[in-house]
Amino acid sequence: MMKQVQIKIQNYIFRPSLLGVLLTLVCIPLFIKFGLWQYHKAQQKQAIQTAYNQAKVDTALAFPLSSNGTQVLNVDEWSYKKVTVTGVYDTKYQILLDNQVENERVGYHVVTPLKIDHSSEYVLINRGWVLGKDVHTQLPVFETPEGEQTVTGQVWVPSKKIFTLEDKSLPIKNGQALEAVWQNMDMDKYKHSVPFLVSAMAIKMDKDSNGGGFVRDWQMPTDRIMTNIGYAYQWFGFAIATLLIFIYMSTFKIKSELEINPD
Repeated sequence: MMKQVQIKIQNYIFRPSLLGVLLTLVCIPLFIKFGLWQYHKAQQKQAIQTAYNQAKVDTALAFPLSSNGTQVLNVDEWSYKKVTVTGVYDTKYQILLDNQVENERVGYHVVTPLKIDHSSEYVLINRGWVLGKDVHTQLPVFETPEGEQTVTGQVWVPSKKIFTLEDKSLPIKNGQALEAVWQNMDMDKYKHSVPFLVSAMAIKMDKDSNGGGFVRDWQMPTDRIMTNIGYAYQWFGFAIATLLIFIYMSTFKIKSELEINPD
């Protein structure tokens, strides 16, 4: 049987229980891990906010084309950069992203492919938000400008971590219409559903850009930076509290002989 550890400090003795040691060794690293996870999330969001703010004042770069049919390397490095591109919209392969909220009203984001000038490549343009109908099965009516358009906006790399109840088993067949409404911007599904090369990077159109835009009050995923920081401090606080409770519950005052035998 393991011998219990005892440490005497003046009139006190530190005698932790085995259960207390085990709980402390499990809880403190776990709480620190959760705290670091929230802290790193806050750092990532802050980096996104910095890149977003910088893009607002930067000169727009030419949108990068794919090379020899392969996608641009290091796509994530282009996230939130300000770019410009010229081409013609193809409404046949246009989609609507469902359940997009603007000023507490539910609608859609209009995503239209643009055939880039002097190239066989397309890029998806998120043209902004439009209000949905009272009856959800009725789609909104809106116009798409014809002819050559020059669009300025920020690079948007849709996340691949998507939870969806949609059937992703098969792409559409030749002659079959593309689904009009999507729950998420699934780039892999889209690339396998259209008969042309489409960039892995999309563009969210700037507010002041021409090219058939709608409401473009883009919300950055940085609104919860302080919330994440708060959660991080909370988890670190739990770790410190666990240590203090462990010390308190394991420390006992040594009784004097007078306290033991008052008579």
